[in-house]
Amino acid sequence: MKNYRLNLIVAAFCALGISSCTDLEIEETDSIIVNQTGEFTGVSDVDATLNGIYDAVRGQLENQANLYALNEVSSDEYLVPTRGTDWGDNGVWRTLHQHSWSPIHPYVRDVWNEQNSNVFRTTEVIDSRSNPSASQEAEARFLRAFSMFWVMDLYGQVPFREPDEGIDVDPRVLTRTEAFDFIVNDLNVAVSNLEAVGPGTGTNKATKAAAHFLLAKLYLNKHIYTGSGSPAASDMQEVVSHVDAIEGMGFGLVDGYFGIFSDKIDNETIWYTNSGVGNVIWNTLHYNQTTPANSGGGWNGFTTLSEFYDLFEGDPNSNYEGDGQEERRGFVPKAGSAVGVDFDGDGVPDDLDEDGDGMLDGSQIGFGLLIGQQYAIDGSKLQAEVGKDLIFTKELPGLLGNGQSTGVRMLKYHPSNGSYTGHKIIFRYADALLMKAEAAMNGGGGDALEIVNELRTIRKATPLTSVSADDLIDERGREMYGEFWRRNDLIRFGKFTETWEFKDNTEEFRTLFPIPASAIISNPNLTQNPGY
Repeated sequence: MKNYRLNLIVAAFCALGISSCTDLEIEETDSIIVNQTGEFTGVSDVDATLNGIYDAVRGQLENQANLYALNEVSSDEYLVPTRGTDWGDNGVWRTLHQHSWSPIHPYVRDVWNEQNSNVFRTTEVIDSRSNPSASQEAEARFLRAFSMFWVMDLYGQVPFREPDEGIDVDPRVLTRTEAFDFIVNDLNVAVSNLEAVGPGTGTNKATKAAAHFLLAKLYLNKHIYTGSGSPAASDMQEVVSHVDAIEGMGFGLVDGYFGIFSDKIDNETIWYTNSGVGNVIWNTLHYNQTTPANSGGGWNGFTTLSEFYDLFEGDPNSNYEGDGQEERRGFVPKAGSAVGVDFDGDGVPDDLDEDGDGMLDGSQIGFGLLIGQQYAIDGSKLQAEVGKDLIFTKELPGLLGNGQSTGVRMLKYHPSNGSYTGHKIIFRYADALLMKAEAAMNGGGGDALEIVNELRTIRKATPLTSVSADDLIDERGREMYGEFWRRNDLIRFGKFTETWEFKDNTEEFRTLFPIPASAIISNPNLTQNPGY
């Protein structure tokens, strides 16, 4: 029976033209084949296996597609317009933005496979026959919770297979509520044996602070996952408690917003990986925006929407220095900066100069939201096509029919810190603080306005005189853009199914992605999500 299902998978994908049918073997990474015999005697090298799982997570988090695309390109923060034939990619980006994806979307399939594979591999480490130490088991439980969180959040149901269960056993399926309880239990068990690490280099692994952060995120969204409709005060108090625990370990806000997104140590970063940040630098920049380490320039893809640009303080049509903008909107420089200038505003002079010309590499490229004329390091105007100045426009004609310069570009990680630096932030204290503000607004205790203004003051934005739910979702957008959380936030605030530029679909079932077609065929315990 199982072989019959596997043959159906291959046949279905061949018929749809999704994959080549010259090699009919199914990869183990498909999460369909895991343990064919049912015999499990334990992981032979727990440290090596854990390192392999960390490496898998690192690769998944540095990818501009898959997990990042499902969470960001499906939101009002990002779109990937087709320019001629560039970035067409058979419509994978456009369907995410328009909310018209289907069960055969490749990113929907790949995220399902990757995260479920992580869950199974960590389950093998946790098993007593692997004989993990208390700290190893705690790390594995945190990593399992992290991946299971994404499966629960994105798909609403979670298949689960024990290490002993071979290919002939269909994985049981946890409901969203069951998965929530499973994840919370993993984290509660793990937290006592995770290392209590404050700000510093040790934050690139699972720690008590990272576990508290994920627990805060879970309780903040609990009413979404359980379907209760509104947040309970007791859950919001849990959020506040976990955020306070993080603060008690020494984490806090820091000056210099864009300096946070370098590889320097700071007090805001709760968990980072050595994932390369090149994708989120070069996927938005124009071909002619270059550095000595990347003379080929950008890939001219990702842009933001004019509506999102308008959330920030400052000139509505310009973002040069002195345009009245708040710090998080960044700025467009009109020339490069000399080595030794504090270019990212974190209080530390910058010194990356690979070509030895005395100019900080990449300092001709702006931070944050890039709009208008872009400049070379000597102050001359950059060009797009020959004879056309490189002027990023606020408006786009649509998802199709774009020229090289349409769309405001969004750049948080910056080539002045290295064109492909391996330091990507996953959990950050400012996010935790905004979770606390939201919890305070919903019965968790505390003053939401005071918390939000603490953040706005350090980001050099005008303090608010009152704070509403709309203010909070906008503040999360201004602070957290491009950090994996926009879809999750929009759903919680009831805005994911609203319309925005080039997105008219308001179907409520789109708050969950479909179970991939291949998964439905291989596991009859799964039920396709409504609407698909």
